Amino acid sequence: MTMSENLVIIPTYKEKENIEKIIRYVFQLPMPFDVLIIDDNSPDGTADIVKDLMKEYPDRLFLLERPGKLGLGTAYILGFKWALEREYQYVFEMDADFSHNPDDLARLHDACAQGADLAVGSRYKTGVNVVNWPMGRVLMSYYASAYVRFITRMKVRDTTAGFVCYTRKVLETIDFDRIKFWGYAFQIEMKYTAWKLGFRIEEVPIIFTDRREGQSKMSKGIFREAVFGVLNLRWRGLTGQIKPRKTA
Repeated sequence: MTMSENLVIIPTYKEKENIEKIIRYVFQLPMPFDVLIIDDNSPDGTADIVKDLMKEYPDRLFLLERPGKLGLGTAYILGFKWALEREYQYVFEMDADFSHNPDDLARLHDACAQGADLAVGSRYKTGVNVVNWPMGRVLMSYYASAYVRFITRMKVRDTTAGFVCYTRKVLETIDFDRIKFWGYAFQIEMKYTAWKLGFRIEEVPIIFTDRREGQSKMSKGIFREAVFGVLNLRWRGLTGQIKPRKTA
């Protein structure tokens, strides 16, 4: 049995400036959350910091190490499978760099506890709530989400959001073997798949603050995957390729 029904998954690569602070912040929240770090062989010692903290939080903090940078999507799917093997009912995606405010975890949880199947921490539910981004990046992100809505017909305003709470039911239903993308398109694909399977998605307004420490992992390749992958997603949805996982 786990101490909490809530698991926060945080993928990391070179996050030594942030990792201890984010973990301690989550653990001091009034609502209990366990934390799973998935580290892609960070050369700066991120995983070593986590291992030291695991001595302090042996029942709440967990670490999976991978041999190198294998993509955001594969990290989360590894974490989802790990969570499903245990008793977690609510599984969260969150960045290590405080761009997602850990105080909002409870709000995402409450949205799901009150009936949503998937809760999205949304930058665009009530206008544009982004701090410290250059205008060019704000516009790129905002119009990328508008483009996704236009192509997919999905009503989610922040389709590339990476601050999300999944209920266990959603993760048990999605066939991870059919998830094809690994960058920002992974975030779109998971939401689109859940939507096509009939799950209820609720957006919870948040304020997104760009990282203060460490380096951004955003790249043109990741963004291209998101833009062009949407057309593929729409085609797969129209042709009925999005199906729940098979159960024995």
